[in-house]
Amino acid sequence: MSYATPVRDMQFALRQMAGYGALEGGAYPELTGDLTSAILEEMAKYCDNVVAPLNGESDANGARLENGVVRTSPGFADAYRQYVEGGWGSLAFPETAGGQGLPGTLAVALVDALNGACMSFAIGTTLTTGAVKAIEAVGTEEQKRLFLPKLVSGEWTGTMNLTEPQAGSDLSGVRTKAEPVGDGTYRISGQKIYITYGEHDMADNIVHLVLARLPDAPEGTGGISMFLVPKVHVDADGGLGARNDVACVGLEEKMGLHGSPTCVMAFGEQGECVGTLLGEENKGLRNMFVMMNSARLDVGVQGVGVAERAFQRALAYALDRTQGREPGVKSGPQVAIYKHPDVRRMLYSMKSMVEASRAICYANAVAYDLARHGESEDVRKRNKAVEELLTPISKAWSTDRANDVTSLGVQIHGGMGYIEETGAAQHMRDARIAAIYEGTNGIQAMDLVGRKLQGDGGAAAKAFIAEARSEAAAAKDAGTDDLARMATRLAKAADALEASTDWLLSAAKRDQVDVLAGATPYLRQFGSVAGGMYLARGARAATAAMGEAGADKAYLSGRVAVARFYADNTLSEASGLTEAVTAGADALTELDPAVLTG
Repeated sequence: MSYATPVRDMQFALRQMAGYGALEGGAYPELTGDLTSAILEEMAKYCDNVVAPLNGESDANGARLENGVVRTSPGFADAYRQYVEGGWGSLAFPETAGGQGLPGTLAVALVDALNGACMSFAIGTTLTTGAVKAIEAVGTEEQKRLFLPKLVSGEWTGTMNLTEPQAGSDLSGVRTKAEPVGDGTYRISGQKIYITYGEHDMADNIVHLVLARLPDAPEGTGGISMFLVPKVHVDADGGLGARNDVACVGLEEKMGLHGSPTCVMAFGEQGECVGTLLGEENKGLRNMFVMMNSARLDVGVQGVGVAERAFQRALAYALDRTQGREPGVKSGPQVAIYKHPDVRRMLYSMKSMVEASRAICYANAVAYDLARHGESEDVRKRNKAVEELLTPISKAWSTDRANDVTSLGVQIHGGMGYIEETGAAQHMRDARIAAIYEGTNGIQAMDLVGRKLQGDGGAAAKAFIAEARSEAAAAKDAGTDDLARMATRLAKAADALEASTDWLLSAAKRDQVDVLAGATPYLRQFGSVAGGMYLARGARAATAAMGEAGADKAYLSGRVAVARFYADNTLSEASGLTEAVTAGADALTELDPAVLTG
């Protein structure tokens, strides 16, 4: 099955739903619509022709460890060489750092396209992006001079090294040590697990950002520092020197993402691993969040990409596979299963969730850009609040929906979906990790009801709900039956979300356990309303465009149909989630585990 980057859908999501127009000629004066279109088209050529053909082979013939060297899947090294030569890694970094100075939103669109093409390949590029942002934010001038140019170009890659066997989501248990040498360097010793692309054969150097403890560090997360540890030492002139004492000592065997090497990394087994402090002492976790927040949006977009590919595969199969006859027809030839209403329901579910997820993530990215490049302080402040609010929703809601979409893709294939040769199962296996890494989706929900909701007393959430109501009113005023129906569903869901928000803010004054018990259904409700708002906005734009000369009415009416399906189904479900949000923790009373076994 061939994959095609959905350039038209991406353009529509950017311009008609996510507010990308505020970047063209505004926050980025030299950015034009033609330039954006050209970049997306070239992006599609690279992803479709170079990366996408590697997807199935990477699943069957994944990364392997040979004598301490990780050999990536066939074709990965050459595809990465073309990634670097094409300048894709430098797209959105500042020109002062060797980048192209384009919006981060375009880099997010690239993540979307790459993950649709091959998620195992794409994930290696996003870790480098996070490393660049961390070094930009807290690195010394010397660290920036030596490492940023090669990381920005993609000639070198980056990793984040947080997790240890005893320290997963709770990093207070980190035991990796950093001993000062006395010359400004540190000897690093310890082991890290789950390190994506911790070792590979695609670049000459790998720059590891490592969380470790100094000898006098306090206990807990307040005693963690971050260190820059290259695989190969870098000379004062930027050239490569001797190999550092860093090694991959094992590869994890995973249910999916077989082409992505997930490494067990050993630092200082010979006592000679040398790194430099990145940022202030004991501020490593705070500095690492610069990298992690970038990664969380990227992971949300990973969900969008793999879900898009699952949808394309399922649609192609539904149009080709013949079974049964159309409803009410008792004889005659069999028809494509697409003709059966339940199959179309599944396909509409897949398409609407992909489009809603894409819109949320793209809107998050636009807010990120405007928070840094907006034309006024008010614009920057307002968009910073939106960026922070949407980040856990982008990550968790989009990856949860990716699991839903890829599961439906298997279901549409029927028994053949359970057979590996169709490829449908790979998408489901690959997508599963996205809800887990970079902070599990439960942690994202806790972040939403904690720091994001309570941090400003609910101001950002209330402003977003008001925006959803405003969009519902605009859709109602547009004067079509479809838009009026969407408006009713969106307004009702926004009311339910506000009721949930008010209850959580009130409950927070009494008992945080009640708040945490409702966190996951609240995030699902919030994401569903956000997706409905953006889809309604797109449907309104599509309806208006149908009257223009030369309009592609078939495409535009499709956007309206998908938005209406989402409103009738996902928004209707969202309205009923308030009871789950406000149930409190009573139903979660701890039981003796023996009771749970029956």
